[in-house]
Amino acid sequence: MSNDMIQLLVLAGIAVFLILRLKNVLGSREGFEKPPVAMPEANDSAARNRQNFEVIEGGADRDIIDHVDEDSDAAKALADMKRAEPSFGVSDFLEGARGAYEMILMGFERGELDDIAPFLSDDVKAAFASVIDQRAEKGLLVEANFVGVRELTLKEATFDPETKEGDITVKFIGELTSVVRDSAGDIVEGDPNAIKKQKDVWTFSRIMGSKDPNWQLVATGG
Repeated sequence: MSNDMIQLLVLAGIAVFLILRLKNVLGSREGFEKPPVAMPEANDSAARNRQNFEVIEGGADRDIIDHVDEDSDAAKALADMKRAEPSFGVSDFLEGARGAYEMILMGFERGELDDIAPFLSDDVKAAFASVIDQRAEKGLLVEANFVGVRELTLKEATFDPETKEGDITVKFIGELTSVVRDSAGDIVEGDPNAIKKQKDVWTFSRIMGSKDPNWQLVATGG
């Protein structure tokens, strides 16, 4: 065998040895590669998101703490109301209170108590009737138009576990136009084109869990 042939065989052997070594070091790729491993920052973010989700799922009742402080007596009272009547919702109540405010306020201003009497306690109804009677005796007539509720805030809530009575106090700032006319029809107070703000603090009461869904206005203030 010639020297040239021997050298070729030696070189071929070295080449095969190097190929095998490279394959062992680098490995091989067959089919689809595995997806890249997420960076630690991404994993931490996902973990934080999961933790936040768990806090929201098992956290405080947003229907309550959206309106009062979580650790307040009002929040505890509202939670007790919900336990006494699971279908009760604070946001739903406030939406109803908004409509009741307009209905009751306009009924009082216009001297029309019959329609709003079911929503008034005996004391409030008597006080409203007294003012309306005084106007009539003086020959005065109020003309009022409701514009809207500028502000509505839940101020206080209490619950009696024995009687199941829940009381909720709400502050309203309403906007309306109002004039007072005498028996001749002349304006003695107010401006029909001026929108005035009116602040009222009303307390509504109801026996939680009762069949009667209506809340009654039991106290008024400013």
